[in-house]
Amino acid sequence: MHCLPNECVFSFFSYVLGHDAMKRMQSSNVLISGLRGLGVEIAKNVILGGVKSVTLHDQGSAEWRDLSSQFYLREEDLGRNRAEVSQPRLAELNSYVPVTAYTGALTEEYLTEFQVVILTDSNLEEQLRLGDLCHSKGIKLIIADTRGLFGQLFCDFGEEMIVYDTNGEQPLSAMISMITKDSQGLVTCLDEARHGFETGDYVTFTEVQGMTELNGCQPIEIKVLGPYTFSICDTSSFSEYIRGGIVSQVKMPKKIAFKSLSASMAEPEFVLTDFAKFDRPGQLHVGFQALHAFEKKHKRQPKPWNQSDADELVSIANDVNANQAGSAKVEQLDEELLKKLTYVAAGDLAPLNAFIGGLAAQEVMKACTGKFMPIRQWLYFDAIECLPETEGALLTEEDCAPRNCRYDGQISVFGCKLQDELAKQRYFLVGAGAIGCELLKNFAMMGLACGDGEVIVTDMDTIEKSNLNRQFLFRPWDVTVRWPMKSETAASAVKQMNPSIRITGHQNRVGPDTEKIYDDEFFEGLHGVANALDNVDARMYMDRRCVYYRKPLLESGTLGTKGNVQVVIPFLTESYSSSQDPPEKSIPICTLKNFPNAIEHTLQWARDEFEGLFKQPAENAMQYLTDPKFMERTLKLPGAQPLEVLEAVYRSLVTDRPSSRKDCVAWARNHWQVQYSNNIRQLLHNFPPDQLTSSGAPFWSGPKRCPHPLEFSTSNELHMDYIMAAANLFAQTYGLAGSTDRAAVIRLLQDVKVPVFTPKSGVKIHVSDQELQNANASKCLNFYDDDSNFHMDFIVAASNLRAENYDIPPADRHKSKLIAGKIIPAIATTTAAVVGLVCLELLKIVQGHRRLESYKNGFMNLALPFFAFSEPIAAPRHKVKQCPSVQVFSKCVQPNGEEMTLRQFLDYFKVQQQSSKSCVCYIMRWQLNCFPLKISSSLHAE
Repeated sequence: MHCLPNECVFSFFSYVLGHDAMKRMQSSNVLISGLRGLGVEIAKNVILGGVKSVTLHDQGSAEWRDLSSQFYLREEDLGRNRAEVSQPRLAELNSYVPVTAYTGALTEEYLTEFQVVILTDSNLEEQLRLGDLCHSKGIKLIIADTRGLFGQLFCDFGEEMIVYDTNGEQPLSAMISMITKDSQGLVTCLDEARHGFETGDYVTFTEVQGMTELNGCQPIEIKVLGPYTFSICDTSSFSEYIRGGIVSQVKMPKKIAFKSLSASMAEPEFVLTDFAKFDRPGQLHVGFQALHAFEKKHKRQPKPWNQSDADELVSIANDVNANQAGSAKVEQLDEELLKKLTYVAAGDLAPLNAFIGGLAAQEVMKACTGKFMPIRQWLYFDAIECLPETEGALLTEEDCAPRNCRYDGQISVFGCKLQDELAKQRYFLVGAGAIGCELLKNFAMMGLACGDGEVIVTDMDTIEKSNLNRQFLFRPWDVTVRWPMKSETAASAVKQMNPSIRITGHQNRVGPDTEKIYDDEFFEGLHGVANALDNVDARMYMDRRCVYYRKPLLESGTLGTKGNVQVVIPFLTESYSSSQDPPEKSIPICTLKNFPNAIEHTLQWARDEFEGLFKQPAENAMQYLTDPKFMERTLKLPGAQPLEVLEAVYRSLVTDRPSSRKDCVAWARNHWQVQYSNNIRQLLHNFPPDQLTSSGAPFWSGPKRCPHPLEFSTSNELHMDYIMAAANLFAQTYGLAGSTDRAAVIRLLQDVKVPVFTPKSGVKIHVSDQELQNANASKCLNFYDDDSNFHMDFIVAASNLRAENYDIPPADRHKSKLIAGKIIPAIATTTAAVVGLVCLELLKIVQGHRRLESYKNGFMNLALPFFAFSEPIAAPRHKVKQCPSVQVFSKCVQPNGEEMTLRQFLDYFKVQQQSSKSCVCYIMRWQLNCFPLKISSSLHAE
C-alpha cells in the first residue's frame, strides 16, 4: 500500500480520520482571518492536519496584548503585520502544506478560492456580510471568538452537507446464533458479548447458512430489542435459517442542513458544553451581540474591570434581548454574568484560545472531510470559576490596566498579583510528547516560571519522524540531529516563544530508579506537577509521589478525538489512583492458538510470533552466555518452564543456528510450512470439518471458524512477503547479512527440502475459551517507523496468512500497524483543547482556590461532539476516635527556645505518650521552603 504524499510523517491523523477522509482534506484550501492568539492556534492545528493549503489573513499589527497568547510573535515584531510575521513560522510545521499571508480585503472574488473560511477577529457586521456570502456560494464558514474567560464558536457548512461517519468508532460486528423466519426477522447473537448496536443502525450479513438471501444484501435498518437481539425485516419469504453468520454494522452517510449566520442568530441551536450551566448559552448569545454593539459605538473594547462600561453593556444587552423575535430571546438576563463578561472581554488568554482553537480546527477538518458530526451550530464556553473565589472581591481597574508588557492580555483578566505568583512557580512536567509540548507552550505564554520559578521537564525519548504531526515544538531537522532529546529540544523551542521562562530539560524516566534524583528536597521545592504521560503505570507512580508530598497534580490524556482532564488537589479532591478504568479485555490463548475469528486475533497471534521467534530466544541466549546466575534463576521457574527455556536456548545456539543466508531462507520456509499448513492439518485431524459436539451440534460453528491449510507458492506475493521478512529478521538475530532481492531468495527456495507432514495422534488441543485464559497479556512491542527493519512486514504477512487460513478478511499495513502496535492516536486538535482546560485549572491552583466546586474535571469527544464537566470527587475523610487531650504546636521548640528537629520531636512525642494514661494527639506544622507541610500522628496508650 502506498502512502499519501505526507502521510508517512502525519499518519496519526490518517489513523483517526482514515484514508478517504485524508484525501478529501488534502484537496481543501482554507482561509484563516485574524492572527491573534486564537487564529494562530487554529492555523497551527489545521496545518498539522494536512489540508491542501492555508492562507493567513490579517490587516492588523502586533500589539503587546497579542504576546500573551500568540506564540509565533516576538517582542521585536510589535507594529508588524501579524499574518506576515507568523507565516514563515507556521509554514515550518508541515512542508507539504503551502502557507501564505494575505493582507487585503476579503472580497467575494477572493473568497471563492476557498472551501473553508474561518473568522477569528471580525466585527458582527463583517461576520453577517461574509456569512451570507459563504452560505450562498457553498463555502463552509466557521466563526471563533474568545473574550477573556468566554468563548464562542459558530459553524455553517451549507444546506446539504454529507457526514460519512458520525462518530469515528470502528463498525461493530457480532456472530449470529439464530434468525427467525417471520414478520419481524429476529436476529439473536451469541451471548459471549452484547452486540452493541442501537436502533436506527444499518447492518449487513455474511456467512449465513440457510437464509442466504441475507448474504451480501443492501444495508438493513434495525430495531434493537435487547442486548443480544434485534429485528431486521420481514423474513417470512426467505429460506430457512440453518446456522452461522456474521452481522456487521455499516456506516451510512447522513445529510444535514445548516442555517446561515443571519438566520441562526434569531433561531440558534446550541451545543451544551457544561450541563451545570444549562442556561449559559442563551445568556452569552445575547452578551456577545451586546459586546459587538458596545465596540461599534465606542470604537474600543470595554475597559478591564471598569464598572461604568459593565453597566452600559448590561443596558445594551437588555436592548438587544428586547429586540429578539425568535428563540434567541432570553426570559431573564443574568446581569452579574454579563458584567463579568464585560470585565474580562479585553483579555486574551492562551488556555482559552487553546481550547476554542482546538475545537475550531476540528470543525475545519469535519468541514473538509465529512468525518464526524459538526457542531450545530453555536457553542459557548466560559471558565468564570477561574476568577477569585471570594464573593465581592472584584479586581480593580488599576490592577488590570495595561502595562505594555507581554502579559497584558492576561493581566487584564486577573491583575498583576497573579502574574507575579505565576512567575514564582516551580513545576515538574513529566513528558515532552504531544501533551507536554502543548503544556510548555501555554506555560510560556502564561508567564509560568518566568521570574524566580522554574519548569523542570523530563522525557527520556528522542524525537522520531512520526512525532511531527502533533508534537508541534519539533521540526524535521530535529530528527536528523544525533540523539535529539525531546526535553531539551522542547525547552529550547519555548525559550524562543518567551525568553523569560526558566526551564530545564532532563532525560530521566520517573520511577523508583530515579528517586535519588527526584528526592525529598526536589519534591518539597515544587508547587505542583503536570503529567504528560502515555501509560497508566507511570501516571499512578506520579500520583503516589504527589499524594506523599502533598503536591497538586494536573492529569490529562487523549485518545483520538477523545480527551480527559483531572485535577488533584491535596486534602480537597480524590487522587488519580482512587478510581481506575476497567482492565482491558484480553484474548484467551485457545482463541489465539486455534480458533481466531477476527483480524484482531490474528494480529495478536502475529505479535506473539514476532516476540517468540526474534526477541525472547535472543534475550535468553544472551543471558545464558553473559549472566552467571541465569541457570540458577531458570531452575527455580515453576513446572516445565526450566526445560522449555533451556531447550529454546539450545535451539538458538546449536540446532537452529544459521551459518549463511541460505540457512535463514530455509528456516523461514520450513516455519511457514509448520504454521500455515502442518498445524492446520493437525487441527483438522483432531477436529474434522464435519465433527459434532456431544449434543449433536456442529463443532465448527459459532465463534469457531473451520480453517484450511495453505499451499506455498513463490508466485504468491503474501507468501513471499513472509519469507523475506522472516529470513531477514532471522539473519539479523545472528548478525548475518540479509537480502531484499526476491529473485535471489526464490532461487534459494528451490533447494529447500520441506518434510512431508503426517498427523500425530494424542495431541491435546484446548477447545474452550474457559479452559485456558490469557493470564499473561503480551507486552506492547516497539514497532519502529523504519520500513527497512522488517518488523511490520513480518507482522502483516504473518497475520494475513493466518487470516487466510480461517477465511478472515485481511488488514492492510495501515490498519495492522494501528492494531498490532496498539497505537494510541493523538491529534493536535484534541491535544490543544485538553491542555487548554488543564491550564485553566492551573490558574485556579496558583490562586489558591479551596472550593471543590471551583475545579472542573472534564471529558470530551470532539467527534460527536460531546462535553462533560463535573466537580472533582471530594477527598475521602476518615473519622477517628476523638482524643481527650489535643496539643497543637505551630512551632515545636525545646526548653531553650530552639526549634526541634523532626527526630527531637519524635523522641519527645514518645516520652509524652509513655507517661500519659490517655491518648494524646499532636499536630505540628513546619515551614519548608515557604510551603506548609502538615504532619499529623496519633498514638494510643495501652
